[in-house]
Amino acid sequence: MTSQTRAGLSETVFEELLQQARAGAAERERTRELPTELVRALAAAGFGTAHVPAEVGGEGVPLEVLFERLVRLARADCNVAHVFRGHLAFVEKQYFEPDAAVREGWWRRVLAGDLVGNAVSEASATSDLSTVLRETPDGLRLDGRKFYTTGSIYADWIDTSASFGDVSVQVFVPTRAPGVEIADDWKGFGQRLTGSGTTTFTDVPVEREHVRTIDPDDDAQTYMLGFFQLVLLAVVAGIGYAALDDTVEFVRGRRRIFGYAGEALPREHHLVQAEVGALSSAASAARAIVLGAARTLDAALTAHLAGSPGAAQGLREAQLEVYRAQQVVLPLVVDATAQLFEVGGASAVDAERGLDRHWRNARTIATHNPALHRRRAVGDFELNGTATRRYLPAG
Repeated sequence: MTSQTRAGLSETVFEELLQQARAGAAERERTRELPTELVRALAAAGFGTAHVPAEVGGEGVPLEVLFERLVRLARADCNVAHVFRGHLAFVEKQYFEPDAAVREGWWRRVLAGDLVGNAVSEASATSDLSTVLRETPDGLRLDGRKFYTTGSIYADWIDTSASFGDVSVQVFVPTRAPGVEIADDWKGFGQRLTGSGTTTFTDVPVEREHVRTIDPDDDAQTYMLGFFQLVLLAVVAGIGYAALDDTVEFVRGRRRIFGYAGEALPREHHLVQAEVGALSSAASAARAIVLGAARTLDAALTAHLAGSPGAAQGLREAQLEVYRAQQVVLPLVVDATAQLFEVGGASAVDAERGLDRHWRNARTIATHNPALHRRRAVGDFELNGTATRRYLPAG
């Protein structure tokens, strides 16, 4: 690897960007204003290159640091944090690329500021890929339609999947390539600004060097399943903190509790304090669980890269640790963000306050790769030693 120097993400700059994200988050959601400039500013500041190795000019921080930053960003604006899911995963995938020139080439692209979006899911009742890469006299061409293409509307590249003859392949496509259309048509009631809409490929030219064969049984898939899911859990932990921030601000400004004549400060009432205490505890516990799982993933990746005996088993155990975390983090935060309305009566549901967005966003993320299936997988492993199924995650 070629040695370069990079200062990494400045804490001062990051905090300034967090303040910008926090200041406009509720209004952006209300008006469906895509935070394009904020996303690009975070990329330019180095948020998306924290885990690129220092040897190639990246910051090279531990995964725990990356995920702690992700929680903080989600606390400011959970949509913006979620946008980076595909990009951060793309950085991680390069650790499993055997060709050093290819691996470092992509890392240098992201160090130069390129953003990568995700486009894997298809609206199909089967696992068959309807998106097709084909040979033509003019070179490779890509056709198909993907849904839940998180982050792609903000990105320079799309990391997508297709069938190519008898094999499944990973394809990298510039978002500005002819024949690429990205629609902001996500209809969910939460996470409305992640760009999780539809991407259509129509006779899109593809460079042969931008195609990789997908092996669903390799170690990369084991690791990436855990990583993709842990990004979602970090965003949910951040939502817990965002709900706490808004609830505290709401309660401190109130002068009356329902059912009492005259002035009675809600912040001094024991029931209100108990609800806020529960929300604070949920957010803190979720963050601790996420960071613990990040350390487990990091250790497993380090062992894999070192070629340590048992490294493959370590990756499987790290994946399971994330699945266990999913069973705890999601209900903790989803329930807490629903319960927060007990602190303010009817005024808490004022649409201008936007307190409902925290539950909507947490509940929406909780539907990604549903926890119930992972819960069964964890139980099957504990009882029977069955390895979890490997597949590419939804966008």
